[in-house]
Amino acid sequence: MKTLGDPNCPHCAGAGYVRFDVPFGHEKFGKLESCVCRARDVAVSARNRLFALSNLERLGNLSFENFNATGNEKAKFMTPQERENLHQAFEVCEEFSRSHNGWLLLEGGYGCGKTHLAAAIANNAVSKGVPTLFITVPDLLDSLRFAFNDPETTFEQRFDEIRTADLLILDDFGTQNATPWSQEKIFQVLNYRYINKLATVITTNLMLDAIEGRVRSRLQDSELVKHLKISAPDYRRPEQTSNPGISMLSLPEMKTMTFQNFQTREEEAGRESLTTTITERQDKFGGKYKDKALTRVKITSEDIKTLHAAFSAAIRFSEEPDGWLVFLGQSFCGKTHLAAATGNYQIALGGQAMLVDVSALFDYLRQTFHSNSDVSFERRFHEIRAAPLLILDDLKESAASSAWAEDKLYSLLNYRYNAHLPTVLTSALSADSFALSYPSLWNKLSDSSRCQILSINMPSYRRTQKSNKAGQYKV
Repeated sequence: MKTLGDPNCPHCAGAGYVRFDVPFGHEKFGKLESCVCRARDVAVSARNRLFALSNLERLGNLSFENFNATGNEKAKFMTPQERENLHQAFEVCEEFSRSHNGWLLLEGGYGCGKTHLAAAIANNAVSKGVPTLFITVPDLLDSLRFAFNDPETTFEQRFDEIRTADLLILDDFGTQNATPWSQEKIFQVLNYRYINKLATVITTNLMLDAIEGRVRSRLQDSELVKHLKISAPDYRRPEQTSNPGISMLSLPEMKTMTFQNFQTREEEAGRESLTTTITERQDKFGGKYKDKALTRVKITSEDIKTLHAAFSAAIRFSEEPDGWLVFLGQSFCGKTHLAAATGNYQIALGGQAMLVDVSALFDYLRQTFHSNSDVSFERRFHEIRAAPLLILDDLKESAASSAWAEDKLYSLLNYRYNAHLPTVLTSALSADSFALSYPSLWNKLSDSSRCQILSINMPSYRRTQKSNKAGQYKV
């Protein structure tokens, strides 16, 4: 008869199990344990059980060799910084797969490549015989629930297999139902692995702030956890912009706006220009309306100096972004060009910048409320407000926005001000109108040690080009 263990084993004589001779009350009293002669078979069986629990059969083709570390070549709006970020994530994950040292937290939007990298780590480990469990959190919780009625195992055995796996990879963390039972079980698994420093990989599209406090505290241990934020756009939807893909700096027109091609307009001194003056009036019923009038103004050397001052300030700011820079002036006077040139200059240096039209910003945020949105409002709002350099273009008077939009705008700007994040604002409002529309913000901007306000007193720029007829130009 075939025995479970080695028939020549001096410990079990082939039984495969041993009972320790310990006094009553000892934790091993009365318990059977696998004999050392079965260690290899037990290890193989454990690996097989973990693999059966994993989702690696359908992800077996995902490896480091077929991961495109430069991103989808068809990606329409992928920046050099996003490509560098993705390549860095690839290198860190490849290094982790060699050492299995500590924890790895991969954070990013849908389709950014984090699951591919996590599966590549798992497949590499399985090929080396490392007991590995790759599983989504909802599937992990289901496997624990099913163990209550599984004739081949117990809940305790299943739970112990999961929390003690040599390598545990939790994919799509945060999608589970946040019941007290599920939260407690996930915490127990992670806390055990945290205490024993067992190799663990977690992928999530949540920000740390959205993760349950006890787990978040452990994920913020920089001595154990390597935290990677992958900013690459969705591989599966390369024609769409990344989050936050609202930045206009990727648009062809904005890319051309540089300091080199900015026109300082000295030749317009003494020239008359037709401009539109808008005056707010009140009718006899107390209602407000805007009265528009066309006026002719003569451009003076003092007007041009205001443009030069804004130009010089933008160059200084772009070389070392610090504090806030505000450009005021009527439409097409050059303020958006200077703002875009500032962002483009930073990107050319390898930095990051985002230029956002204020009106489009709130439409972009509202999209997260749709049922088919794949990103939360909190993540999108955080990505914008925490941008290394944020440029908000065309800030309008407060009455033009809803109370919700005004509240979010103030929250965004107040955060950046208190966090000392460099910010550029442009607005067609005069200084007085700006102060009336945004009194709290204006009080902050009035601090000259933190902010520089430039009023460009120039009429709208009119680009001219040669017509087909010699000597003639058209506006």
